[in-house]
Amino acid sequence: MNLPPEFIPDPIMWSNYKEVLIKFDFLRYTGNSFFLVLLNVSFTIISCSLIAFGMAMYNFRGKTLMYLSMLGTLMLPFQVTMIPKYFIWKELSVLDTYFPLVIPSLLGGAFGIFLMHQYFKGLPYEFYEAALVDGYKPWGIFWKIYFPLAGPAIVALMIFTFMDSWNNTIEPLLYLKNKDLYTLPLAMLYIKGLEVGKLHLVLAGAVITMIPTIIVFLIGQKYFVEGISSTGVKG
Repeated sequence: MNLPPEFIPDPIMWSNYKEVLIKFDFLRYTGNSFFLVLLNVSFTIISCSLIAFGMAMYNFRGKTLMYLSMLGTLMLPFQVTMIPKYFIWKELSVLDTYFPLVIPSLLGGAFGIFLMHQYFKGLPYEFYEAALVDGYKPWGIFWKIYFPLAGPAIVALMIFTFMDSWNNTIEPLLYLKNKDLYTLPLAMLYIKGLEVGKLHLVLAGAVITMIPTIIVFLIGQKYFVEGISSTGVKG
């Protein structure tokens, strides 16, 4: 806000962070966000990996049509499905709960399935045949061979899912009314509306919200790049 701009504030007001964390119960909102992220990441990795493995390893009638139809959902913007999804969850009487924010990840996602499918297709099919000869069942082949080999793709999917769930604002805004269930993006809107003109508190909250995404990306960036770029086994 100053001209010329100050990249390092003088003095640094650490009290802003304390006020945000204590006065606005930011620790609760941070815990809520981590809880949702943990569930979404776990469910997405498991569901997308299983579906992708089945589509990559097995041929069945209607497979191509099913796969293309799934990819076609990527072209639907959220604004198209937002209202129908809201009324579905309303009819199920699960509004103002975390169910609408978690259950979809149990059903897989088009992007995650596509990412894992491409990685599984890039692995030699001889792995699957050799495992069958050794007496493994399909379930064992997936968990003991293909799932561990898909580490880079799994990390990439984990980072994408983390970012999507952590920064999700519209869906929590639609489904959550109880302030105790708010996530960090909703908490940011809450602070901005409650403390009009107190930009220092809003920016302190923004920094707290941003830190976990930076840490996750820095830790997983090597596997992230490898998972996106890989189409087969190297070396």
